[in-house]
Parts: sequence; structure tokens; C-alpha cells
Amino acid sequence: MLPFHTRQLNASYPPKRRVFSLQTFQLLYSRPVLRWMPLLLGSVLTLWLFGPFLFDYGRRTVPGLPFDASPKPIEPEVLSERARRVRDAYVHAYSGYRRDAWSFDELKPISGESVNNFNGWAVTLFDSLDTMWIMGLYDFFEEGMGVVSKTTFYVAADGYVPFFETIIRYLGGLLSAYALSGEPILLQKADELGAALLPAFETSSGLPMYAVNTETGDTRGGWTGSVLWSEALSNQMEYKYLAHLTGRAEYFERTEKIMEIMHNADIKGGQFPTQWDSSTGKPTNQHFSVGAYADSAHEYLLKQWLLTSQSEPRSKELYLRAVESIIDTLLYVTPNRKLLYVTDVNGASPSFMFEHLSCFLPGVLALGVHTLDLPESTKEIHLWAAEGIATTCWLSYADQASGLGPDVMSMTRPETPYSSGKWTTLLADWEAAGRPGGVPPGLGHTKTESSETARDYRADKATYLLRPEAIESFYILWRTTGNEVWRERGWAVFEAIEKHARVARGYASVANVNVVPTKHLDEMPSYFLAETLKYLYLMFIDQDMIPLDQWVFNTEAHPFPIFEWSAKERALYDIPPKVSPSAQVKRAG
Repeated sequence: MLPFHTRQLNASYPPKRRVFSLQTFQLLYSRPVLRWMPLLLGSVLTLWLFGPFLFDYGRRTVPGLPFDASPKPIEPEVLSERARRVRDAYVHAYSGYRRDAWSFDELKPISGESVNNFNGWAVTLFDSLDTMWIMGLYDFFEEGMGVVSKTTFYVAADGYVPFFETIIRYLGGLLSAYALSGEPILLQKADELGAALLPAFETSSGLPMYAVNTETGDTRGGWTGSVLWSEALSNQMEYKYLAHLTGRAEYFERTEKIMEIMHNADIKGGQFPTQWDSSTGKPTNQHFSVGAYADSAHEYLLKQWLLTSQSEPRSKELYLRAVESIIDTLLYVTPNRKLLYVTDVNGASPSFMFEHLSCFLPGVLALGVHTLDLPESTKEIHLWAAEGIATTCWLSYADQASGLGPDVMSMTRPETPYSSGKWTTLLADWEAAGRPGGVPPGLGHTKTESSETARDYRADKATYLLRPEAIESFYILWRTTGNEVWRERGWAVFEAIEKHARVARGYASVANVNVVPTKHLDEMPSYFLAETLKYLYLMFIDQDMIPLDQWVFNTEAHPFPIFEWSAKERALYDIPPKVSPSAQVKRAG
């Protein structure tokens, strides 16, 4: 018999039913006592064919849920060779986890040891359930369902689970896998976990605490002593979708309270600071960033608006305010190679640091251009920003000896000090000059640079941590613009991962991206299977499995189906009636 990880590549889900041969049937029928078998078999066949329509088997817990409960294995002809290789990479990674770290959170792929660093509930499995389904790896999925069904989300009396990471990895993974497969146990477990995490919101302001004990409801703060903006603003998609599926108003009300705080916040423009006070609901610093402490919050301002069928204007308004401030305040261009990048400011002082985490921003900007009703001039600027920053992200990979990107860069060099130019200033000068060359500043340079001293940046943290952000933006840019260059860049990154991050037991983070042969760190984060490989697979499969006008990815790459609030929900949550485009035109007239 073939080993499990080989058999599952050709598996279908549910398993194919066995049928009686003609000889077997004749033998049975020849016995008088069994001549009633045709009637019985006919009844079974009738129930088998029509049972799903009569009884529904509990799959469609919520009427109208947009999923097909009958899984359809991916046909071989719709898989490109590149998609096959990405799927093989997932099988290699997950098989290593399954063999050496089963039931633990993550695999340490160099030593073959396991580690519980995210609650001890098998985060690698939960985080990549939807990847298994999307890739058609139904044997893996079916086995994972057995683990999910037995999980109690237990934590010791003196233990705590991080609210943010548990939301995006576990709860997001359960909800996405449910939306794709329709398995009711997934929604049941999502409801259990969502309820167990609710005590995190029990602060005087309503902003969530850093961690919660799912048994006792006790909470504690994080090491900063404040609430990080990304942690406060990265649960809305999960809780609003869960509210819609379960009808539990508490889920919506707790998470929407945070949106109310942000809407009423006394801040400069859309410069939402990275840290907030859980008691007062006010900022505790003046640090404005799209990197660590803030990244996914910017995503969720746009994405929750898309998820609820563009029905909550407050989140759209906050997104546009934030993006305007990002473009006006955080975008700079290096003087030599003319690389457009996004940095952060503390007060009025830019750091000129560029984080790999910030490479998610081009994808969000492109998604906004694709979905928002914006003036053409605004769309143009947003798309320029997306393409320019994504190109810099690409060059940060392509410049390195390994072809993999560093985690943090300083866009200055001590030995050759210079000052980056503010993008909006350079853009205004270019416009005033009549757009010479036809290419905006920060978008024209695509030549790689092997010399570290000539790169216009220094790798302050030269590790590649198997992160997905650049791949995510390449994927969304390809889907929204149709430009094949983004797929080619994605493929180059995948080949570099295969060459320099693949090890015997899976994949490992790279210690220094500019040193070959590479040395590895003994870690394989769950997001590598949940995000990096999923976006790569979707980039190369010859069909659009997750259309961007029907699904929205959470920050951990878990796709949720876009849904409509019912009239009852709109009244309960005070959501304004949705206005059709024709009605909007009449109102404007």
C-alpha cells in the first residue's frame, strides 16, 4: 500500500463507495431468505440520492450560506505544473509535521522536535485546514477533522492564550474551513472558541486585553502595557462572520465597539497610533506605522467592509482616512535606485525602516482600487503606490544571493548617508513638469543589485522567516491587474524557497538571505502552510477558486465568503439599509 502522504494526493472526499459485483448480487438473490434485498437496496439508493435534499444532514446550519457542501476534487487538467509543485511542497511540509510533531503546535524541522508555542492545540493543523481543502488534500482534511472534534480549547488555570493570534489562526481557520466544507463540527468549535475568548473584551473601554484564560475568563496585558492597534482591529472579520452564522449578537457588539472607538478617536487625520490604553480607549503614543503593531489593522478596515457586502460605511471611511495619511506621511523614495517604500514615523520623525511585514500593503491598496468607488485620479495614485512598493519588495528578494527577502531593512547606509525623498513631493514635481518619461517616481527601477553597498538599503535583520506578505501582494496584484509579471516574481520566490529553505523534515527559516549556502533556523511557522503556500498555489492553479468578488481573506489568508446582513440583523445592529447604485444616482440627482 502506498504511504499516506502519497495516497492522499489522488484522494477524493468523501471516500468513494464500494458497489456489489453482479456475481455477488446473483449469489445473494439465489437465497430465498435474501430475496427482499432488492427492495432494501432500492430504498437505500433512494435515501442516498434524495436524502441530502430532504434532511440536509445538518450541513447548511445557516440558510443561504454560500458554500457547496459537496466537495469536488480538483481535476488534473486544471492544475498547472507549478501548482502541482506548490502542492507537493505543502505535502512535504505537513507530512513532516504529521510525522514528527503531531498534536503539537509546530514542527522544529532541523532537530525533528516539536514545540507548543500557540496554546498547544495543534496550531499547524487548525491554521491550514482550509489549505488542505483548497488543494484537494481530503485525506489530510478528514484526519484533521478528527482532531478538531476532540479539541476542548483547554488551558491550565495559570495559563493564557494570546487573543490576537488565537483569533486569526484558530478561529479564522475554523470559520474558513467551515465556509469551504460545510462540516457542522467546525462551526460548533468556532462558536465554542469565540465564546471562550470574549472575556478579553471586558475592559472599561472595550478594547481587548492581550491574553485570556479560556477556562476562567481571567485576562492579562502584554509586555508593552498597552493594547496594540493591530490586536484591537484584527478580530472584526472573524466575530462579525461568527455573529452572522450563529445569531449571537454579543459577537457583533463587542467587536463593533472597537470600531466606534476608532471612529470617535481624537487623532491627526488617519494616523492611528500603534498603542492604546485599555482603560481609557485613547492612544498612548504617537507612532504611526503599517508594520509591526499596526499591519493587519489597516487590512481589516477595508476587508470588514467588503465582507459584509459593503454595508458598513464607517469602516470604509476609516480605511480611506488611514490610506490618505499613509500616502501623505509614510511613503519615501531612495535617491539612487529610486525605490518606493513605506516606513513609519514617531511624531514627525521618520525611521526610514522598511519591514517585510509592510509588504502586505500593496495587496490591500490594489484590492481597494479594485473594489472601491473612487475618483480615477485617486485610483491611479493608490495603484502606483501599490505597484511601486511591491516592486521594492520584489527587489529586496531578487537582490539577495538566496533570492529570499530580509525581514527588516534600513533604507539608508551609514557609510554613504543620504536622505530619501518624500513620495508625494516628488510626485507633485513630476506632475508639474508634465509627467516626463510617463513613469511616476519610484516605479521605474526593476534592475537587481548584487552589490550590498549599491543597494540603497542595509539589511538590519537578514533572516527570511517564511513570511507570506510579499507573495500575498503579488497574488492580489496579479488577480486585480492581470499583469503576469507578478506571477513570474511569485514563481521566482517559490523556487528560492525550494532551493534554500527546504530541508529533510519540511521547510526552515533562513538565517541570512545574502549568504549561500544558507544556514537555517529550527522553526516552521504555521503561517507558512496557512498563507505562503496557499497564496502561491492560488497563483498558479488554472482556475479562480477563491474569486475576490465573492471571498475576503483574513490576515492569516483564511478566506471568508462575502455575506449580506438580513433585515433582522440590520435592525438589531443598527446597520443602515443597503442602497442600490441606481438609488444612489437618484439621490445624488
